[in-house]
Amino acid sequence: MEKSCTLLVHFDKGTPAIATEIKEALEGSDVSAKIDAMKKAISLLLNGETLPQLFITIVRYVLPSEDHTVQKLLLLYLEIIDKKDQKGRVLPEMILICQNLRNNLQHPNEYIRGVTLRFLCRLNETEIIEPLIPSVLQNLEHRHPFIRRNAILAVMAIYKLPHGDQLLVDAPEMIEKVLSTEQDQSAKRNAFLMLFNCDQDRAINYLLTNVDKVSEWGELLQMVVLELIRKVCRTNRGEKGKYIKIIISLLNAPSNAVIYECAGTLVSLSSAPTAIRAAANTYCQLLLSQSDNNVKLIVLDRLNELKSSHREIMVDRIMDVLRALSSPNLDIQRKTLDIVLELITPRNINEVVLMLKKEVMKTQNGELEKNGEYRQMLIQAIHSCAVKFPEVASTVVHLLMDFLGDSNVASAIDVAIFVREIIETNPKLRVSIITRLLDTLYQIRAARVCCCALWIIGEYCLSLSEVESGIATIKQCLGELPFYSISEEGEAPTDASKNSQQPSSVTVSSRRPAILSDGTYATQSAASETAFSPPTIVQGSLAAGNLRSLLLTGDFFLGAVVACTLTKLVLRLEEVQPSRVEVNKVSTQALLIMVSMIQLGQSPVLSHPIDCDSYDRIVLCVRLLCSTGDEVRKIWLQSCRQSFVKMLSEKQLRETEELKAKAQVSYAQPDDLIDFYHLKSRKGMSQLELEDEVQDDLKRATGEFIKDGDDANKLNRVLQLTGFSDPVYAEAYVTVHHYDIVLDVTVINRTTETLQNLCLELATMGDLKLVERPQNYTLAPESSRQIKANIKVSSTETGVIFGNIVYEASNVLERTVVVLNDIHIDIMDYISPAVCTDSAFRSMWAEFEWENKVAVNTIIQSEKDFLDHIIKSTNMKCLTAPSALDGNCGFLAANLYAKSVFGEDALVNVSIEKQLDGKLSGYIRIRSKTQGIALSLGDKITLKQKGGRNAEATKYIGYGAIGGGDHEPECGPKNPCVKPPSNGYHRGCEAIYKCRGGGRKLLQQDSI
Repeated sequence: MEKSCTLLVHFDKGTPAIATEIKEALEGSDVSAKIDAMKKAISLLLNGETLPQLFITIVRYVLPSEDHTVQKLLLLYLEIIDKKDQKGRVLPEMILICQNLRNNLQHPNEYIRGVTLRFLCRLNETEIIEPLIPSVLQNLEHRHPFIRRNAILAVMAIYKLPHGDQLLVDAPEMIEKVLSTEQDQSAKRNAFLMLFNCDQDRAINYLLTNVDKVSEWGELLQMVVLELIRKVCRTNRGEKGKYIKIIISLLNAPSNAVIYECAGTLVSLSSAPTAIRAAANTYCQLLLSQSDNNVKLIVLDRLNELKSSHREIMVDRIMDVLRALSSPNLDIQRKTLDIVLELITPRNINEVVLMLKKEVMKTQNGELEKNGEYRQMLIQAIHSCAVKFPEVASTVVHLLMDFLGDSNVASAIDVAIFVREIIETNPKLRVSIITRLLDTLYQIRAARVCCCALWIIGEYCLSLSEVESGIATIKQCLGELPFYSISEEGEAPTDASKNSQQPSSVTVSSRRPAILSDGTYATQSAASETAFSPPTIVQGSLAAGNLRSLLLTGDFFLGAVVACTLTKLVLRLEEVQPSRVEVNKVSTQALLIMVSMIQLGQSPVLSHPIDCDSYDRIVLCVRLLCSTGDEVRKIWLQSCRQSFVKMLSEKQLRETEELKAKAQVSYAQPDDLIDFYHLKSRKGMSQLELEDEVQDDLKRATGEFIKDGDDANKLNRVLQLTGFSDPVYAEAYVTVHHYDIVLDVTVINRTTETLQNLCLELATMGDLKLVERPQNYTLAPESSRQIKANIKVSSTETGVIFGNIVYEASNVLERTVVVLNDIHIDIMDYISPAVCTDSAFRSMWAEFEWENKVAVNTIIQSEKDFLDHIIKSTNMKCLTAPSALDGNCGFLAANLYAKSVFGEDALVNVSIEKQLDGKLSGYIRIRSKTQGIALSLGDKITLKQKGGRNAEATKYIGYGAIGGGDHEPECGPKNPCVKPPSNGYHRGCEAIYKCRGGGRKLLQQDSI
């Protein structure tokens, strides 16, 4: 067994010359030099150095010192040095220490006495402690409370030693007397803690005797009382009724820590509605009274747990939880909204929406930097409320439409998406939404929001007045035609070209003859800039040229959307307008707008021409308006709406399935435990630990427990570090936790010699850090030892652990080094599937700077199978809807998303195409905020993307060097090898198969 570590200090290993410097400093008379030397000595000892020559020097020159800092460092030194020999006997020189400790326990200075008593709590050697017991007991009656409280802790530590109950037979009775007379709260708490740990019956008797005074006790003592109640009630559930009264009385304690612990104890002991309601009220009070954001986040986590197990009770507290939105912290606001959205019912929906509306209005008036992000969260919450309860949509939709022109593009897009969904799911609101949207269209400044608003106008303007208003509004936002003009005169640009809403002006050159100074003619070029200012709204002060401004910046995708919207409106006008003349007039105006956009896109006045997709779409609209068929009209006016309705229904179905999946998750309640402790061994285990073991057994039996302890799973995680022929054989069992990695290394001495000072030396690459250096060991012939090493993980990145084993043998003069195989840490242990919205995915994709592009190289011939294989290999979540992946068009594009345990986002876009020969081609793009995830995930995909059987072949290291034939992945009984190699093997071809000109024979792994 490794010795327990009570002290950990980071220190870079020094040179051997430091030991001499430390010794010289300790022998001197300079106190500050002694302090520095003691600190260096302690740091070296903690990092594996022995320094045996320093002990006598410290006894001679440090022990007599009266300086408090030196004495404190001396006790730390005595705490960490080895006090026993290899046979387990106390070293004889420790007798020198005993006399010094006795003198310190009787020292007139209270600080020296107190720190010495605290030091005794760390000692495990009975031979050293036994002579000091009378001095320790004397300090129980000292006048100073600092000494009394540490003396009580020392008595508890001695009593808990393997034979401590024989050294202090009457310790519980003695401490009980101290507890009845003690006035200091800290000493009283320590005394009760001693009874709690050493004689639980006495502690319970004292508690029940003074049950009326519990609310008057100090905070520290009340915390220990709650811990005792939890332990007693889990051991004997029949008695929890009389303790519940104590907990209820402590709910009114002045200490917030006690109140929090009371609420947690109530939830753990009882599922009665009264107890849960009291706990929920307590958490809500703490949520509002505390100013520390960390405390609020912890309380919100507790409320979230209550919501999962006692939703009906939490529904009544929804408005109290909503008050946490007053905090300016975004994490608190986000977590609060997540809790509230799952507690909404028809009874409280109106109150919740009213509160959210007030918060939205506050963000409009405030000047805080993060108001835009908070507003976006509120809009998404209101959207969710309106979808679940359509009756409240009318009260919020018009309020939110004021934010379509918000400077925060993300929140404006959320509003547009919300309006698009509400107008379909609530037909009664269609007229009012269309009217409001047409009035606010000129305020929208973001191209993506304009596209969504134009789509709504094109789909839901149904009546004659709405269609005419829609066309007029779009024309007004586009301004006068054409979008640019050619001037023949070299005049100065007009003031309109300087309009802030007209970011780019048009430069046109013209040629005219000129007479030079020598009388000859020359051609003179003159440039003029002409731009049209958009018309102004008579009723408002804002210019209405937002669509024109965006078009003149080169956004021709928006131009294509404008063309499609005008086409839909003209086609619908043909249905609702009886006058053919008016229809032709409007159709001609729409064609003029489209032609002007094409002319603008093909002119040299912009920095880049119109893209092919936008050009083709605008031309399609022009042709459609020139000759319209009934089938095309049906596609444009009906099919688009049907596709949108299908998308909404699939979204609702997906959310319903997620809710059902959450509802099916079983939560183990404290009262639901099945007691199997009569089947378990009670040796060395308390009743509390037994119940925890039973709970783990139940989870393992029902498949809820991750079977890290199973032999099969352990074998998969065992890595061989040395060869079988090495004198020292080593293998490691790697356990990956969230923030650290534990290496359990088994080292076997395969020689007949005793190996001394055997040390496991490790180093890391990547964001891995070795926590502490493993100590040295002496290994007997043909014996083994378990060595544990802890490695801290600070980010999601594929790391490498490497090192060697160093030892000394009696027949070898120099130290022998055995180099270990590298241990590669898999990134898949740190990322898990996650879900985010499409807009959030797009914004992160545009924001993240690290990208890794991996070309598709696989033998899988099905696009869907390849995507499923990538999802399984990368442990990511596919955000693309299943309906979008149906069909066999030969193309596939999907977005994958995952989140690491450190909160890092991993984005993947899979774009593949099926070639004529049946093979897949394309690219897999990975983006992340850090370089480590992008590179590590790219390496993982490169390794795994080839497919199941070829990926399996990579396990057989070095097999590719065998044979010399060409790679033929499809060889088999129906497809004989085209170029069978001479020895019958294919290099890299499924690795575990042997090709024989027309068949395959499975080989044994050992033969490979």
